[in-house]
Amino acid sequence: MGTATNIIATAVSTINWLSAAETTIVVPVYQRQYRWDIGGCEQLLADIRAAADAGDGQTHFIGSILSTLSTDTDAPELVLIDGQQRVTTLMLLIAALQHAARTENPALAAELERVLTNPHDPTRTKLRPHRAWADVFESVVLDHRADDDLLRESRFDDNYAFFRSQIPAEETERIWRGLQRLEHVAITLGPDANAQQTFESLNSTGEPLRDHELIHNYVLMGLSHAEQSEIEDSFWLPIEQNTGESIGNFWRHYLIMTTGREVAVAGERGVYDAFRQQFPRLDVATLRERAAEWREYSALYRTLLTPAESPDAQIGRQLAYLNTFGRGMYPLAMRVYRDHLRGAIETTELIETLEQIQSLLLRRELVGLSNARLVARLCRARENGRAALVLAIARIMPSDERVRVALKYGDLPHAAYVLGRLSGVETITGLDLEHVFPLAPGDAWSGDGERQWVDYSDDEQNSHRALAQTLGNLTLLEEHLAERALDASFPEKAAASYAKSSIVATRELADIRSWGTAAISDRTATLTADFLQIWARPVTVAIDDDGLTPVLDAQRRRGWPRGWEREFEYVEYRGEHWEVYDVKHLFNRIFTRLWADSRASVVAFSARRGGPIFSAQSWNGHWDQLDDDHFIYMGWDSKYMLTAIQGVLDEAGIAAEVFVKYSYIAAAM
Repeated sequence: MGTATNIIATAVSTINWLSAAETTIVVPVYQRQYRWDIGGCEQLLADIRAAADAGDGQTHFIGSILSTLSTDTDAPELVLIDGQQRVTTLMLLIAALQHAARTENPALAAELERVLTNPHDPTRTKLRPHRAWADVFESVVLDHRADDDLLRESRFDDNYAFFRSQIPAEETERIWRGLQRLEHVAITLGPDANAQQTFESLNSTGEPLRDHELIHNYVLMGLSHAEQSEIEDSFWLPIEQNTGESIGNFWRHYLIMTTGREVAVAGERGVYDAFRQQFPRLDVATLRERAAEWREYSALYRTLLTPAESPDAQIGRQLAYLNTFGRGMYPLAMRVYRDHLRGAIETTELIETLEQIQSLLLRRELVGLSNARLVARLCRARENGRAALVLAIARIMPSDERVRVALKYGDLPHAAYVLGRLSGVETITGLDLEHVFPLAPGDAWSGDGERQWVDYSDDEQNSHRALAQTLGNLTLLEEHLAERALDASFPEKAAASYAKSSIVATRELADIRSWGTAAISDRTATLTADFLQIWARPVTVAIDDDGLTPVLDAQRRRGWPRGWEREFEYVEYRGEHWEVYDVKHLFNRIFTRLWADSRASVVAFSARRGGPIFSAQSWNGHWDQLDDDHFIYMGWDSKYMLTAIQGVLDEAGIAAEVFVKYSYIAAAM
């Protein structure tokens, strides 16, 4: 049997590999810039803590690191081909750990220094980054930044500051224990190996795991074979059977429902990350309990997907109506449906809630408002009871006045659904959507049997076309009658088709002598009265805040995207109007305000989170002073800052009273 001579792959201790005295690790010039954000650092630190707390002999695998051995210099060098982001982040973490341990644990600090510094030149780092940013990296790791570097902005500074803020001196031994349990596969290429092909094979082949597959692995990993089989057969397979191809959406909707927060899906493993944050540790007993809940909700989800399976025909009809608007409100529907099945609410309350959701979605779409990013807000309100949910719905539901105008002049969304309910028909199967004035009338079409379309003036024609898709010009008609009505003038259709329809609202059209813009407007007014009764707005408040986004639903953006300085038009803080345009300014103002109004909440949040309030400026960077003894660190990235804003407002119990108004720039970010 032959052996590979150009590729050597070995499972190694990551710390031993980093600290090996005989080599220096080099980032080649073609590598991309360092891009890890604080979210990735937070996850790495959580994994290291988990490894530290695991039983003896447990390790944590961080993947593979690909390098090639260079002998162009006096001392051998490992040139990183893949893994520089992880290695760089680990070095920043170790630097923060070393600096935290210098006073309290000099022996540990000395041991860590051997990992950080070049054995042949202690004034240089063990890892040598791209020359364009090597000086910045080394100034952070070796802690010798100049005075003019204090306000410098770089990922090295930000991530180091994060690690430094999260590792108090008393935790250094724990973090060091976790670091020593990290392992990776070190892949070293020989001189004749194709580095690019090896890199592409490691990173570009195969289908990446989807969120629900990552959740599945996370849930089962670490269990015994018998426990894995039990969870798989008793819980996971039923969940898969209930949700089918929609299993990914199920997990996203479940997490929105339970957390009351939006869960990102684009560009990140948002669902999986949210799941891990919600369930950081799952021992077997806890897993069984949680998995039973997941299975229960998956059965509800199946009914939402296929409402005809509902044992209650009335509820099934309402769920089918809800599906007209897609699945965006499934998190809220799951919660109230489960409450009903468990006897917590009556059928009437469930039906009323489903009706209110439909009214909200239809009215907003009718007046041109987006229905995205509403459901988390409503799930949070539902946690505070029925009255809170009704209030939350009313606040963002367009008024009757706005709806009347939209129905008179605007296109009717979901026309078949609306007309079906207005007409009181059980099902719209076998019915066509009929435009009384046709969308493309022929020259001979007539609204009164006398004047033909070709004789209408340009203004008359344009007026008719403008109202063609409005409520008053639409009706439902049986398919066989619709075939007869095709291309016919109004008097012909009224006698041959409308008069013979079984739908009362359509049959009434036969009593109208002529059809034109006046008739359309009159019929719109009549149907609008019925519309406002079926899709009613709760009579609770006279506020319409649909232009504002609750701060808990504000979008967390990675890094500092282009345009971040003008992301907001303004901020509403407990009735106050703040001219605040970016998350950094908002971060500072929120913490400064709460330091005066609710200091205990800020202290509790900061202690639990590990920042951003500190009793000393313990490292270089951008700080603001709160009082003589407390400082706020301003070097975080956008995502961390917004997360901290949301967290501290939640801690203070006033998050529901803070809103942001996005600017037009934010729409492009």
